[in-house]
Amino acid sequence: MISEKDVEFYKQDGYLLVKNVFNEQEVEEMRNGVDRIVQRAADAKLDHNAAWQGDFIPAKELKKLVLKGFHDVHYHDAAFTKALVHPNMVAVLRQLIGPNVQLHHSKMLVKPPENGAAFPMHQDEPYFPHEKHTMMAASVHLDDADEENGCLHVVPESHKSGPLPHVGRHYLNHKEYPISMGTPCPAQAGDVLFFNYLTIHGSDANRSDRTRRNVLFQYRDPADPPVKDVHVNWGQGLMVCGENPTFREYHSDFTLK
Repeated sequence: MISEKDVEFYKQDGYLLVKNVFNEQEVEEMRNGVDRIVQRAADAKLDHNAAWQGDFIPAKELKKLVLKGFHDVHYHDAAFTKALVHPNMVAVLRQLIGPNVQLHHSKMLVKPPENGAAFPMHQDEPYFPHEKHTMMAASVHLDDADEENGCLHVVPESHKSGPLPHVGRHYLNHKEYPISMGTPCPAQAGDVLFFNYLTIHGSDANRSDRTRRNVLFQYRDPADPPVKDVHVNWGQGLMVCGENPTFREYHSDFTLK
């Protein structure tokens, strides 16, 4: 799926865009899955706006922005279970992480037309820090993304700087790290952007008349332990390929009513 040159680029720059990981039918299945999740959340009165709060955008503008985000989408629709272990995904993950790859979590992000919220520049590491920093994101594009509808921006080689201090654990100082400093990563539906969780990234608001839907899978080497007991969910630990070298019992953390 990718070449040795691609692997070297990922190691050096901290990100890699892989084209055509999913075909048109698979993308459409995931789009439909996203739409159904949003509808079921609304029907259950559990819908919410996941737009980030802060001083990186004027308060009046911030009120108008919307972001739909729900975690653990593979528990809501089988299209995402198939996607996260798709042979094309596994082929890339084996080369970027190693023979053993484990899912940490999944989530969906929907930026609606004209008022889709921005993501200020940040690292993912503060949310779920790990000892060896093997954690990576795989951002699956379900729509074509460009600068007009808020494609991702990354800062090449920023993963080499290690963990950086964040404002309230959420994002970097937007004056020091504006979104404009990042390299835009336009992509087409079916493409996947892989990036290390230390790579600085963010995205501008969707000011187009087009929706921007992404599904994010976070993967790690199972031999890379978390250093804090944070961002733990009851489905964490699914083996995507290879084996878990450490035996332990996995228990859900919810109580039946």
